[in-house]
Amino acid sequence: MASVSPPPERPSRLYKVLGRHFGSFGSRGRGVQWAAMLLLSGIFVAVLEAVGLPAALLLGPMIAAIVVAAGQGTLRVPHLPFFMAQAVIGCMIARSITPEIIGTMAQDWPLFAGVIVSVIASSALIGLLLTRWRVLPGTTAVWGSCPGAASAMTLMAEAFGADVRLVAFMQYLRVVLVTVVASIVARIWVTPAPGHAAATDWLGAVQWLPFAETMALAAAGAFIAPLLRVPAGPMLVPMVAGALLHGSGTMTIELPPLLLAASYAVVGWSIGVRFTRPILVHALRALPRVTASILALIAICGGFAWVLTWTAGIDPLTAYLATSPGGADSVAIIAASSNVDVPFVMALQTMRFLVVLFVGPSLSRFIARRTGATDFGPLDDRHSNRQP
Repeated sequence: MASVSPPPERPSRLYKVLGRHFGSFGSRGRGVQWAAMLLLSGIFVAVLEAVGLPAALLLGPMIAAIVVAAGQGTLRVPHLPFFMAQAVIGCMIARSITPEIIGTMAQDWPLFAGVIVSVIASSALIGLLLTRWRVLPGTTAVWGSCPGAASAMTLMAEAFGADVRLVAFMQYLRVVLVTVVASIVARIWVTPAPGHAAATDWLGAVQWLPFAETMALAAAGAFIAPLLRVPAGPMLVPMVAGALLHGSGTMTIELPPLLLAASYAVVGWSIGVRFTRPILVHALRALPRVTASILALIAICGGFAWVLTWTAGIDPLTAYLATSPGGADSVAIIAASSNVDVPFVMALQTMRFLVVLFVGPSLSRFIARRTGATDFGPLDDRHSNRQP
C-alpha cells in the first residue's frame, strides 16, 4: 500500500505566504461572507468573460469561493440547491445529445470507437503515472485526467470518493490550457468563419410549458436520485431521462441562460468553499507536474488528430477539435466560429464524454488496485490549529 511521509511539523513557507495574502473571513458573519463571495464572483466572471474563457460562469464563482475559504470562511452550500444545480446541468447535457449527433455517431462508429479508446487509454496512463508518483492522492489523478465535461467529471469524482477540490483543480486547469491551445491552432490553420458568435440573451423570452417540464425533470432528479443512492444521481438521472425524452421529441428542454448561470455558480461555490490553505499549498506544489501532464495529453490528442487526417481524409482542424481533450463547451464555441465539420466534432466529443461517464468509476478502481493508491491523509487538519 502506498504511503506518504507525514508533513513537516511547522507550516511551510508557501503556507505562510497564503496566510499573508488571504484575509480572514472566519471572524465575519455569514452575511458578510456571502456578500463578499457574491461580489468577488461577479468580478471574476467579468474578468474571465473579458478574456474569452468559456467556463467563466463556473470558474469565477469557484475562484471567489476559494478566496473566501482560504481566508478561513465558514460558508457551505446547502444540499438542496446543490442537487438542483446538478440536475440542471444534467438537463443541459441531455439537450446537447441531438438526433443529428446520434446519427453521426452511428454512421462513423468504428472510427469514433478507435479514437475514443485511444484518448481514454492515454488519459488513464497519465492518471496512473501521476498516482504512482504520488503527485495527487488516491484516485484524484485518474478523475482529474478524464477527458470529458469538466463539471460532470468533478461531480462524478466526488460521488466515487475522490478529492473533489483537486479534481476540479486539474479539470479546470485543463479547460484553460485546451481552450488556449485550440484557439491558437484555429487561428493558425484556418480563416475564421464569417460572422461572430451570438451574444447571450440573458432576458430572452422563455417557453413556459417546456420550462415547467424541464424543472419538473430536474426536481425529480434532485429529490429522487439521492433516495436511490445512485452516484452523481442528481445529474445522471435527469441526463439519461432528458436525453430520451428530448431526443424522441416527447419534451423540449428549456433552460434560460440565467438559470444555467445560477446553477454553474452554485456548483462553483460548492467546490470552492471546500478549499483550505493546506489544499491550496498541495495544489500549487503539484502545479508544474499537472501542467506538464495536461500538455502531454494535448500533444497526444494532436497526434491522434494527425492520424485521423492521414487515414480518413478529415480536415486537420476538424480532427484536432474532435480529439481535443475537453471541455466540450469550449470546443463547441471554437468550432462554431471556424470552418469545420461541427456535427462531427460534437458527435465525437459527446460520445467520448458518455463513454468516460460510464467507464470512469471502473477505470479509477482498477488503477487504484494496481497502484495501491490511497489518500494522503487529512490534508484539512494539517495546519487547522496553526496560525500562518
